[in-house]
Amino acid sequence: MRISTSTLYTNGVYGIQQQQSAISQTQQDLSSGVKSPSEDPVAAGQALVVSQANSINKQYIAGQNAATSRLSLNESVLQGVTTLIQNLQAQVVNAGNAALSNSDRASIATQIDGLKQQLVTLANTTDGTGVYLFSGGMGGTQPFQLTSTGAQYSGDQSKQLAQIGPSQQVQVSLSGADVFQNIQTGNGFFVAQAASTNNGTAAIDAGIVSNQTNWQAGSKDYTIKFSVASGTTTYNIVDNTTGQTVVASHPYTSGDAIQIGTGASVSINGTPADGDSFTITPSSNQSIFATISSLITALNAPVGSSGNTALTNSLKLAGQNLSSALNNILTVRAANGARLNEVTAAQSTSTNLGIQYQTTLSQLQGVDYTQAISNLNQETLALQAAQKSFAQISNLSLFSYIQ
Repeated sequence: MRISTSTLYTNGVYGIQQQQSAISQTQQDLSSGVKSPSEDPVAAGQALVVSQANSINKQYIAGQNAATSRLSLNESVLQGVTTLIQNLQAQVVNAGNAALSNSDRASIATQIDGLKQQLVTLANTTDGTGVYLFSGGMGGTQPFQLTSTGAQYSGDQSKQLAQIGPSQQVQVSLSGADVFQNIQTGNGFFVAQAASTNNGTAAIDAGIVSNQTNWQAGSKDYTIKFSVASGTTTYNIVDNTTGQTVVASHPYTSGDAIQIGTGASVSINGTPADGDSFTITPSSNQSIFATISSLITALNAPVGSSGNTALTNSLKLAGQNLSSALNNILTVRAANGARLNEVTAAQSTSTNLGIQYQTTLSQLQGVDYTQAISNLNQETLALQAAQKSFAQISNLSLFSYIQ
């Protein structure tokens, strides 16, 4: 078979180009550390699937990091609120000192007003991007505005959710209504309160509920009325729902438990005056701002010659309501902390998953450097041989043999 000179040249050039292309691909693999898809199409297809999964996992990690930041900020602010309420409780105890003058209590009221201003500032905290922490789902709306009797809430009770997993969302927002407003007054079941017209020295405690079923089934609305005649003090208990007297002319002893209905009791200490009364009414929701405003009003009211019994009862009620507010904050913090733990667990899972994805991608796409270097040496040798053989063939000519 005759082979033309042009064919020899063409085949020689083609062979050299093929070797150069192989060397170029091997060098690229070595420099990038990633195999070309054409070298292993099956692995390349698998790597594409893993890469997509890894990209989605990175998005979840970004959501987890954002959720962690927000929940951690929530906790920081709630810790500040906790400390502030504890300071308020200390001020209530301080204000109960009988040696204080009206001006002393007015000074304490001023300090408490300052704490209320601080509380509003905390309640209106943003995350640094203009989103309010305690507006519920209305992150762009300032949640609280001070009023003469407390504060008005302008947010809602919906939730902002962060996607932290394929089927896992976590709440990152807090509703100011749940944190600062929906706080049960009194002991959580009822409010025991002295009438503002009382003249005696008797003060009532928060009371207890010993049988919730019986208490919930009863009236939950009573008045204890005192009568003093011939040196003897007695009381009647009136069911305000029916208007009937359920306990009549019962002898009074300071500090003894007084049964209210069939499932609760209160204790009254001190000496009541004739006509003094105390009410037992169902607990209701009251904002902590309203509690503080009522406390300030009570401290600014001058104590007259009849003594500070009215102030004592007001301080006791304020103390009860502040304790309820503190318990509510601690409950909110516990829920926020549980969500933070959930995100932390998701972060750990996603981080481990990301490592597995990277390991799989390295196995599917990574270059075997030992093999690649060996291939490069072989390809370089083959190129040198092709170049040398081409040079020899290109020098062949019939005229070289003609004398």
